[in-house]
Amino acid sequence: MTDSRIYDSRDPRCKTPYGAVSAGTRVTFTLRPPRTGGFSRARLLARFEFRDNEVQELPMPWSGLDGSRDRFTCTLDTGDYLGLVWYSFRLEGLGDRSLELGEYQLTVYDGTQAVPPWFGEGVTYQIFPDRFRRTGVPDPAGMVGGRWVHAGWDEEPEWRPDGRGEIRNRDFFGGSLAGVLEKLDYLKELGVDTLYFCPVFEGAENHRYGTGDYEKIDPMLGTEEDFCRLCHQAHTLGMRVILDGVFNHCGSFNKWLDRERIYENAKGYEKGAYVSQDSPYRSYFDFHDSNRWPYNPTYDGWWTHDTLPKLNYEESEELCRTILDVGRKWVSPPYNVDGWRLDVAADLGHSNDFNHHFWKEFRRTVKEANPDAVILAEHYGNPESWLRGDEWDTVMNYDAFMEPVTWFLTGMEKHSDEYREDLYGNSEAFIGAMKHHMQSLHMGALYGAMNELSNHDHSRFLTRTNHRVGRLSYAGAEAASAGINPAIMREAVVIQMTWPGSPTVYYGDEAGVCGFTDPDNRRTYPWGKEDQEMLDFHKRMICIHKAYPILAKGSLEFLWNDHQGLSYGRFSDSEQIIVILNNQDQERDIRVTAWKTGVSWKEATAFQRLMLSSGEGYTEMPEEYIADAGILQVKMPAYGAMVLHHRARDKYK
Repeated sequence: MTDSRIYDSRDPRCKTPYGAVSAGTRVTFTLRPPRTGGFSRARLLARFEFRDNEVQELPMPWSGLDGSRDRFTCTLDTGDYLGLVWYSFRLEGLGDRSLELGEYQLTVYDGTQAVPPWFGEGVTYQIFPDRFRRTGVPDPAGMVGGRWVHAGWDEEPEWRPDGRGEIRNRDFFGGSLAGVLEKLDYLKELGVDTLYFCPVFEGAENHRYGTGDYEKIDPMLGTEEDFCRLCHQAHTLGMRVILDGVFNHCGSFNKWLDRERIYENAKGYEKGAYVSQDSPYRSYFDFHDSNRWPYNPTYDGWWTHDTLPKLNYEESEELCRTILDVGRKWVSPPYNVDGWRLDVAADLGHSNDFNHHFWKEFRRTVKEANPDAVILAEHYGNPESWLRGDEWDTVMNYDAFMEPVTWFLTGMEKHSDEYREDLYGNSEAFIGAMKHHMQSLHMGALYGAMNELSNHDHSRFLTRTNHRVGRLSYAGAEAASAGINPAIMREAVVIQMTWPGSPTVYYGDEAGVCGFTDPDNRRTYPWGKEDQEMLDFHKRMICIHKAYPILAKGSLEFLWNDHQGLSYGRFSDSEQIIVILNNQDQERDIRVTAWKTGVSWKEATAFQRLMLSSGEGYTEMPEEYIADAGILQVKMPAYGAMVLHHRARDKYK
C-alpha cells in the first residue's frame, strides 16, 4: 500500500501545528488509512537525535472515521527538547498485516529567541550600492583594484574578459551613500521599511563581495561619517538598515593576504600571508604547498577563484574573534545597523559542526550588542538545523518563494538559463513545492523569510517573462527586454505582496528594469525613465500589504488551481483576503471555494475588490463580489490577478 493520503506532514488533518515547532509544543499526529486496509491499531516511534537518539513509542488509538478512512491519533509533547525529532509510524491489522511509514523530520526550536517582528511586518528594498544613485562621477585614483568609472549612467555594465581572459568586474558607475541619502524620501514614499545593502565595505570589484577591509566603508561609496549620516536619517524616517556580511571569503587584495602586494612595504602594515610565511595572518588561509613562499599562490579560493580567497576559520581563533568583532561593531553605536544578511552562510567553515558553533557565537555577539537585530542567511536547501533559535533568524527564501513563483508564472529557471514547459503554469508543482519547503520554516522564520522576485545573483523577473534562455555575453542586452510581459510581472508582485514572508524588492524592479543574470541584472536605476505604471503598481500593492495585517501573519489556504490558474486565501477568524490568478492568455470564468477561509457556506458573503491587474493594465476601482454558499464565481481577464477582501461585518444583506 502506497496511499500518500494516509499521512502527509503538510496536511493539517495529519499533523498540527504545521512545520517546525517551538519547545514545549504538543504536536498531534493522525494517520488516515482507508477502511479497506483492515488496520486496527497504530503506533508512533519518535527518535530524539540530540538526546542520544532516545526513542519514545506512543500508541495511536482509533479516533473515528473521516469518510471512508479510519483515524488513529496521538499527541507528542516536545517538552524542553531542542533539536531534530525523527519519527515513523506502524499500522497493524489481522494476521501479519502491517505497514510502516517514515522516517519524517520534525524540528524543535527555541521559541524564546523570537525573530524580530519588525522585519517580517514590513517591506525590504535591496540596494546594489554602485548602481542605485550617484551624485557625481567619482575619481578612482588611489583606490584599490585598478577601477574605472563609466562616464554615462545609462551605459551597459562591462561583461567582456580583459586581455588576460579574466572578467574582473572593475567597471564602476559611482553610486554612493550620498546618492541613497538623496533618495530616502523616494524610498519612503514607495513604502520601504528596511534597506538591505549589498556589501559596502572596501572592495576592488564593483559588487564588493571580495572584501578588502571589513572595518572600512569603500571610499567610492563615502566615509564612515557618510554611513552614520545615512543610518541616522533612515532611522529618523522609520526605516531599518541591514548589511551584507561576506565572511566565507575575502578579496585577494585584503591586507591579510595581499596578493596584489599593496601593503607589502607600506608603513604600519604587517606582511600578508601571500607575501610571507611568517605573516601574522598565515593561519587565516589554507595553503596547499608550504614550499612556495614568498608569494605563495596555492591558497584555497572560493569555487577556485583566486580573487576570492577562502577564509580558514578552524585554524585561526584570531580570525574568528576578528569577524565576531566586525559583527558587533556595525550593529553598535554610532552606526546602529539593524541586522546582517550572511552570504553563503552554511559554507563558512569546513564542517557543519564548526559552522553551527560559529553562528551560535555570532548570534550571541550581535544580539548582546543589539538585541533587536535580525540575522538572516543566504541558503539553499533545508534550513531547519540552522533555525532552532540560537543561530539564524530566517533565510533568503529561494526554495519556498522565488523558484516556485518563477517556474509557475514564466517556466524559467531563475538565472534565465533554462525553460521548462512542464513547469510553466503547473499549479500542482507550485503548490507541492510551496508546501514541501514551507514546512522547513517555523512560523517566525516563515513570516520573516526574504521573498524576492529578482536579486543581484539572478536575472530580473521581468526578463524571465519573455521565456528566453540567454545571457548578456551571447544574447545581448536588448534581448533581455524583448517580448517581455509586464502583466505577468504584476501577477508576481501580487503574489509577493500577499504571500507569507517579508516582501523584498530588488532596486529597479519597481521601475521596469530588465536584465539577464549578472552582471546584466546590475544595471543602473533609470532615474527619470521609469516605467511609471509598474512603479505606481508597486506602490499600490505595497500599500495593500501594509494596510492588512493578515498578509503578514494570517493563515494560508489554497482554494482553487488548474493549468495556469491559482487561488489562495490569507485569513483570520474574522477577516479574509482571497487572491486569484489567471496566467492564461484568454479571459475565463473561475469558481473559488471561499468557504475554506472561514466565510459562511450558508449565507451570502460580500467581498470587496482591492486590486485587479490584467494585460490591459490595472485598476483599484472598487467592485463587490458575492460568495454564495461559500463559492465565488469570478470572470478573470487574461494574465489577470485579483485581490479581494472581506471582514465579518461585510456580510451580505
